[in-house]
Amino acid sequence: MKKGLVLFCTLLLLATAMLASGCDGFKDNALDEAAPETGKTENTLVWGRGADSAGLDPAIVTDGESGKVTVNIFDTLVDYEPDGTTVRGALATDWAVSGDGIEWTFNLRRGVKFHDGTDFNAAAVVANAERWMNKDHPLNNGKCKYWSYMFNGYAPDSIVTKIEATGDYQVRFTLREPYAPFIQNLAMFHFAIASPAALEKYGADFFKNPVGTGPFKFVEWIRDDHVTLAKNESYWGETAKVDTLVFRSIPDDSARFLELQAGAIDIMDGINPDDVAAAGANDRFQVFPRPAMNVSYLAMNTGKKPFNNKQVRRAVNHAVNKQAIIDNFFAGLAKPAKNPLPPSLWGYNDNIEDYGYDPEKARELLTQAGYPNGFKTTLWAMPVPRAYMPQGGKIAEAIQADLAAVGIEAEIVDYDWDTYLEKAEKGEHDMILMGWTGDNGDPDNFIYTLLDKDNAVKGSSSNYAFYKNNQVHDLLLKAQRETDRNTRSGLYKQAQEIIHEDAPWVPLVHSTDPLVLMKYVRGFNPHPTGMEKLNTVSVRQ
Repeated sequence: MKKGLVLFCTLLLLATAMLASGCDGFKDNALDEAAPETGKTENTLVWGRGADSAGLDPAIVTDGESGKVTVNIFDTLVDYEPDGTTVRGALATDWAVSGDGIEWTFNLRRGVKFHDGTDFNAAAVVANAERWMNKDHPLNNGKCKYWSYMFNGYAPDSIVTKIEATGDYQVRFTLREPYAPFIQNLAMFHFAIASPAALEKYGADFFKNPVGTGPFKFVEWIRDDHVTLAKNESYWGETAKVDTLVFRSIPDDSARFLELQAGAIDIMDGINPDDVAAAGANDRFQVFPRPAMNVSYLAMNTGKKPFNNKQVRRAVNHAVNKQAIIDNFFAGLAKPAKNPLPPSLWGYNDNIEDYGYDPEKARELLTQAGYPNGFKTTLWAMPVPRAYMPQGGKIAEAIQADLAAVGIEAEIVDYDWDTYLEKAEKGEHDMILMGWTGDNGDPDNFIYTLLDKDNAVKGSSSNYAFYKNNQVHDLLLKAQRETDRNTRSGLYKQAQEIIHEDAPWVPLVHSTDPLVLMKYVRGFNPHPTGMEKLNTVSVRQ
């Protein structure tokens, strides 16, 4: 489905929901000429969010709350267009690929400085790339996980075999073989270019002393409270319109909305779905639906009993009432998921028939699997709100009740966010609630990252089901090496059929994420990846 159509459908869905509630719908601040001409006296933009960042070093973090901040401190070689995932130049002005798809040569932007005053050049790119690629690098030590996820492991197994400076302002990436997602992956925030001098100066503490080339400079980070950034007056691109950018951590959705109503913050995400109508009806606010490119899911650890049994996993799929979850916790602003891909992405297999809500069928499958009386297990609940999981604890309780109805007694487990991710990567869970917002608009970013056996390595896993299917693996690798989109699409559709049959997940929902802004905020464009550079945003008229 074309991206414009997706956005239209999303807007229509939300507008319909709000009209039913007697409110005015959504207004685009770029087009709303009738917006009040008042603004803030201080030139500061404050973003209220549901959780703190795990860290501010883009190379080692895996969470969106970290990326939300780091995209404003750092730049990547290539970037996405403001309204989608088409790749454009950033720190690289242009690039060329050899006819065999093996060599990618990037010409770099000249005259760019890191925030510490050092020069951006080819040597800086190579220094960063060597860190990403080599697990034994002292500033990697297996922590640059996204390089491994997106480029098939670390050196020497990585799809990228060499990165070299071919001039002061030119670099060349050499691949082992053609790799279709390469340029899309390189635009992800994890592959931002950090100051080599700062990496050397701060070492393992770089995550709390970030230095990039982006539109904002780091000022301070008070854990679990706020991150403050200041305008980079020497930015190579469009200079920020606000002097100060603050990200405040306000875990409770209702408390965050109260802060917006009080004027203490200017933008909030993660609004309680039940508050969307009230926000849309308030003339002080604008409501922006983010284009949907996500999935939430319940992963079953296939490396543990009884979830190594396919019949058990299918039973759990039939036991969960997805529509009730949508009605009770998303205010209807979501649709049931049946695949790991959202329907907005090419390669989505709409011919797959979802496991319907059928408790009787679930009990029958449990009996066939040797569990006529059910079993005891644990269910891990997400501790932070996300667009795809706005109320993790309550959703876990709903699933717990659904499972109990078929004889599965699930104890709910929760941890703080950092611990939750760390333990999940080690595979300590039985069942776990998780979700994913697409990084780059390529199906590989969902299916390979979340469900390939390459990414089911304990200690660094992004495949929380620890699902390993050789046929799926072969299809996904073939899709990575294929350059024709139609052929790739067919391969991903085949992979989805096998994954559906094996049922390592209960795919839950694809949600719409409304953001609420004060009316005076201008120039904001919600991005489907959930990552926005905020240098275009103003709070003054």
